Amino acid sequence: MRDRFYRRSAVVLFALIPLMTMAETPSGSPLSSGIEGVILVSPSRPGPIRKDQPSAAPAPNVTFVVMRADEKITSLTTDSEGRFRVSLPPGHYTILRDDPGAKIGRWHFEADVKPGEVTSVRWTADSGMR
Repeated sequence: MRDRFYRRSAVVLFALIPLMTMAETPSGSPLSSGIEGVILVSPSRPGPIRKDQPSAAPAPNVTFVVMRADEKITSLTTDSEGRFRVSLPPGHYTILRDDPGAKIGRWHFEADVKPGEVTSVRWTADSGMR
């Protein structure tokens, strides 16, 4: 009886290890594969765009869900400057804003991760302001 319990516990533990390693990686740790970059939002303020001022600004502290096909793989949150890093296995991913209240704008991105590579991105979201 106890052997069955330990075998089941081991199976559950080994099934969870890959999920735990796919979580967001701190900025100081090297990634073996994944996505890193910055997310900006434009226009960053209402009204006309002025030539002497930037129209895009960092998207700070925004949470996104990382999907592969119809499966949620992990989530990520940008820092105060819109930067992020996430460790992911090779594949094609869709990154969506994880905020049911955000009905305005376009916060949908796609990226491909190759084995042993970190894909660098600079995405600009459409804020929906005009």
